[in-house]
Amino acid sequence: MKLTGRDPPDPLAVSIMDTSLSPIPARRFRFAEARPLLGRAGFGGTPAQISALQKMGPERAVRLFIDAATSDDPDGTGDVEAVVDPDIIAPLSRDQRRQRQRARREGDEAVIAKFRAQRQRRRTADRDQMQQLRTWWMSRLIATARPLREKLVLLWHSHFASNFRTVRDSNLMYLQNATFRRHACGNFGNLALEIVRDPAMIRFLNNNANRKRKPNENLARELMELFTLGEGHYSERDIKQGARALTGYTTYDNDFNFNARIHDEGEKTILGRTGDFDGDDFVRIILGRKQCARFVCTKLYRQFVADDETIDRPAELVIERMARLLAEQRYEMAPVLRKLFLSRHFYDRAIMGARIKSPVQLVSGTIRALRTPVRDVSLLVDAAASMGQHLFDPPSVAGWPGGRSWINTSTLFVRQNLTTYLITGKLPYEHDWKRSEMNYDPMFLLNGMERPAPEPVVDHLLSSLLSVQIATDRRRQLIEFASAGDGRITADRLVGLLALITSMPEYQLC
Repeated sequence: MKLTGRDPPDPLAVSIMDTSLSPIPARRFRFAEARPLLGRAGFGGTPAQISALQKMGPERAVRLFIDAATSDDPDGTGDVEAVVDPDIIAPLSRDQRRQRQRARREGDEAVIAKFRAQRQRRRTADRDQMQQLRTWWMSRLIATARPLREKLVLLWHSHFASNFRTVRDSNLMYLQNATFRRHACGNFGNLALEIVRDPAMIRFLNNNANRKRKPNENLARELMELFTLGEGHYSERDIKQGARALTGYTTYDNDFNFNARIHDEGEKTILGRTGDFDGDDFVRIILGRKQCARFVCTKLYRQFVADDETIDRPAELVIERMARLLAEQRYEMAPVLRKLFLSRHFYDRAIMGARIKSPVQLVSGTIRALRTPVRDVSLLVDAAASMGQHLFDPPSVAGWPGGRSWINTSTLFVRQNLTTYLITGKLPYEHDWKRSEMNYDPMFLLNGMERPAPEPVVDHLLSSLLSVQIATDRRRQLIEFASAGDGRITADRLVGLLALITSMPEYQLC
């Protein structure tokens, strides 16, 4: 990845990239290695947290993330469950349906208007509840002591993508979010099986309309193309036969409902297998294909290592090894992630800074790394949406494209305004801001430094906050800024340095 103002990478370093999944030796697990673990397996942290992770050594540090992601113990996690009205979009009762039908037959406009107003009130309340859920999830992403779990929930939300504007039921979106959390670092096969029974997904992809006399192919197509195999690894016939297997997979209110009357019980041939298959059988057939493990591991690699649109040969070697392990472990993801996070490849210098921070990563990571006030969470939700990541509303069934799509002239401007707001409390359109509104003292970032002189302070901040080195002349400019006047590093001077560093292109990488 090329960035303005950055010294060019060493071509030799790239050509000899370490593709081994062998564990990194403890002696090589330094501050520079602990930082990307905290930033990629989590959302980042303070210099003190990076140092604490480094002192643990790689085995204990990785175990900390994996154990927290797989544990069901809620104590000490900082996680607060959402309060959701499950009946906010409840279906009409039988008596209500009869009353409405009678009003339509008789032309009773007053009763019809009453039902219409009731529906409008429910839709408004549903939109309000959805916004509250966005605020709840952003707060959880910022505060959780299980960052790997929440990062995986975010990954599966984009991978098995559905959105509120299509589903139009905030409770179903919340239930799907809970499903992703329950299986976040668990078994991918179990998650895939739940997804074809997930009410939000069924509604999103119109599987309620999938009947034996008139199959709807949406869910079958996306299951193979976007969720498990990828293009080129199935045929149009497999889609049609898979759609038949998924007939009858419908919903009622908040629950999955298997409607046997509209299920096609006939013989089907899917990916070379023949039988009287239903939707669960369809998923299991897919899981039996080697390509499925590779497809899933490619997603994991892009999430945690490098999000380049094209996977090069060294990355392919790593992904193949991950896929073999995932297949051996029968789709249990924790052993694969543990292997990846401990591997020499994960810490190779050639892939440092190979990922562009998502808007949520930028928000949560900045607050965690700098320990700024959270400010206004609803504003943070809106800022993430302005940067292209609206929680519970991926743009399509393909999810968020990620990578370079996160960055353009508009979103980069919002990113810089966001970090300035978190550090200073000042909004870009606020002209009467006062110093007292900042309510932030960053001097804790220098704890442990005996003499916080300008040059070591700048180097300390750069090594703590950036995944890549910046150009020499830009480092010099930061030192000159820190040295101005009497050269003392005050809280205000440190705030200025943080504002400058977080506005750099390199700060957008992890």
